[in-house]
Amino acid sequence: MNADAPQVAITSRIFPESIAKLKAAGFRIAYNDSNLPLEPDKLVCFAHNAKALLVSASTPVNAALIEQLPNLQVIANIGVGYNNIDVAAAAKRGIQVSNTPDVLTETTADLAWALLFTAARRISESERWLREGHWQGLTLDGWLGLDIHSSTLGILGMGRIGSAVARRAQGFGMRVLYHNRTPLAPDQANGATWVDKNTLLSEADHLILVVPYSAQTHHLIGAAELAQMKPSAVLVNIARGGVVDDVALAHALAKGQIAAAGIDVFENEPAIAPELLAAPNAVLTPHIGSATKATRLGMVNVAVANLLDWHAGQRMRNLIHIS
Repeated sequence: MNADAPQVAITSRIFPESIAKLKAAGFRIAYNDSNLPLEPDKLVCFAHNAKALLVSASTPVNAALIEQLPNLQVIANIGVGYNNIDVAAAAKRGIQVSNTPDVLTETTADLAWALLFTAARRISESERWLREGHWQGLTLDGWLGLDIHSSTLGILGMGRIGSAVARRAQGFGMRVLYHNRTPLAPDQANGATWVDKNTLLSEADHLILVVPYSAQTHHLIGAAELAQMKPSAVLVNIARGGVVDDVALAHALAKGQIAAAGIDVFENEPAIAPELLAAPNAVLTPHIGSATKATRLGMVNVAVANLLDWHAGQRMRNLIHIS
């Protein structure tokens, strides 16, 4: 291997075939073959000589880390969201940052529906009860859940994934409302109707969150917003942790302000608020929105393709711009 070849530091386990693509392109590899994130001081040593970082949401790349990596020129993020990276600090250093949009859209929209059905029909609660040996036979008034078909679905954030969620709702005969800062053209909304946020909260039987995380969307759903929702409502968060005030959500579930929740992302993940863990009407999954083999491999390969663009002196196909 050429000692002058650029080094890429891969901060968590990825697929062997993706590593092979980087090696074939002439990269030297520093590889953390683990799913556990490196501690900040170890990460600095691990990536000190790297010109490129290949990271996922589990690796925070903040301003302090960026300042301690003098050779860094590019960060390829495995994921469409990039709130784990201080993009502004990277831009000040002239470091390019990329993400992996599109490839995970349909898979993540699928999980939104899986969480919605599981929460609305009380599948996790009833399965636990069954496994504990409580079932004595069919009861007509037992484990009553909520209908999905012919109900009103609310979508907060109508980008790629939100639109894919809306498209699926057509098969269930649902009325679909959405809120974005800017309404979509009717031919782009997949049958959904734009409403203001307050209307969305008060009229939705089921609310799915698909907004990106930023300072503006931090605790976008908190105690006040939860109080506006129907007591029979189900909340699903496949967006990012921090969009929902998890403790406020747990309190709303306990008080019956809403009926149930399906949550895939958490404010301080992998730590989860104890109040939320204790909520029997919360379905909780460990950030698995894009977790199919085909999609996760596709995401990694898009990130690798971004690095190959950079290595070839070309514009990265998924370069992130900041305003």
